[in-house]
Amino acid sequence: MLSLQDSLDIINREIQAIQYPKNPAGLYEPIAYLLALKGKKIRPAFTLLACNLYRDEVDAAIRPALAWEIFHNFTLMHDDVMDRADLRRGQPTVHKKWNENVAILSGDAMLILSYIFMTESVTENLKPLLNLFSQTATEICEGQQYDMEFEQRPDVSEQEYIEMIRLKTAVMLGASLKSGAIIGGADEKDAQNIYDFGLNLGIAFQIKDDLLDVYGNPDVFGKKTGGDILCNKKTYLLINALNRADKTDKAKLLKWLECGDKPRKKIIAVRNLYDQLAVPEKANEAILFFYEKALTAFQAVLVDEDRKRILKNIAKNLMEREF
Repeated sequence: MLSLQDSLDIINREIQAIQYPKNPAGLYEPIAYLLALKGKKIRPAFTLLACNLYRDEVDAAIRPALAWEIFHNFTLMHDDVMDRADLRRGQPTVHKKWNENVAILSGDAMLILSYIFMTESVTENLKPLLNLFSQTATEICEGQQYDMEFEQRPDVSEQEYIEMIRLKTAVMLGASLKSGAIIGGADEKDAQNIYDFGLNLGIAFQIKDDLLDVYGNPDVFGKKTGGDILCNKKTYLLINALNRADKTDKAKLLKWLECGDKPRKKIIAVRNLYDQLAVPEKANEAILFFYEKALTAFQAVLVDEDRKRILKNIAKNLMEREF
């Protein structure tokens, strides 16, 4: 059985071994830069570990695993442009180190590269893998569009937000696991349960990310905290604060959302309102709800419990993380 570290070692080794065209360097250097940054690489690790549930040899899953990592980083490169983010994993974002045009074009090249890697899968299940990959890519774009539209709406519901993060974030975790299971030889029911495990874990993961953006330690989290507040980003915390606040607190919150010239004071004031409205507690309840749904789905996977132990431990650690 592969450990998490075993799978990460494989992924890191394979990423370092990627041979990019030499020219134009301005297109490929940002890709190599972003992929080399320290990251969790949980999606490609999930692909290998899901495959390993069913077979000891995981070579056939390596290229698809890399496809998910490249695709994930493509979304980050473009997200950072949209969010005007300065840091990614503690280092300058691509559009800060180069410029926005470079980030957009290099991101496009990453998208193409991810499809190339997925088609290199040595498996008889290439068509379902590509269908899954294309469906997931489309859903992520849909989620991103909802995310952008929500920024212009003051009335986003919690249910709408959950659907947005399901599309934007969670489907990739589910698909990375399902692709590994398909390559490993899982039947349709097992593959779906593994997908549901990743999907619900992904929703819990994003709500945890929203929480850490406000309350995390920036030295551990890898980026400045409070960025979502400064951007007025519709997160689980902000949506619940707006929906839970009385008239007075809602007026205070809306006033701070309109403020753009007092960043430090804005972060502190909004965080204090979150505390007053018990928003962190509500977020932690939601995290636990979706985490337990994930475990229920994984429990239904018909694989020896000992083989499932590593993925269950990873899920637990993701929910307890402070980064």
